[in-house]
Amino acid sequence: QVQMVASGGGLVQAGGSLRLSCAASGFTGSSYCMGWFRQAPGKEREGVAAIDRYGSTNYADSVKGRFTISQDNARNALFLQMNSLKPEDTAMYYCAAAPPRSCEARTLATPMGWGQGTQVTVSS
Repeated sequence: QVQMVASGGGLVQAGGSLRLSCAASGFTGSSYCMGWFRQAPGKEREGVAAIDRYGSTNYADSVKGRFTISQDNARNALFLQMNSLKPEDTAMYYCAAAPPRSCEARTLATPMGWGQGTQVTVSS
């Protein structure tokens, strides 16, 4: 059984930073693609960042150069450092896992599982 719970969201001004955390269980030693997706009203679900078991990462073009994903060695903690935030980054952010066949940010738009998300709101 796996579970993932995101935290660390909040309200921040444009240009600011937030660091999201995810408590994950059941992924130790797994080959799953793990990462983050976001969902905002009126927008399609967007895979934001992905990381594989070896630590290789992939980002959506919309966040590349601003966001950094990382994980601990046991894959029981996932992080998303968000810098230079923009109003269009406003969304509910979820940590998630996807099948290991590929591990790109887009993969996380169709995850196999996810948990409680955390709201990120960026003001103009």
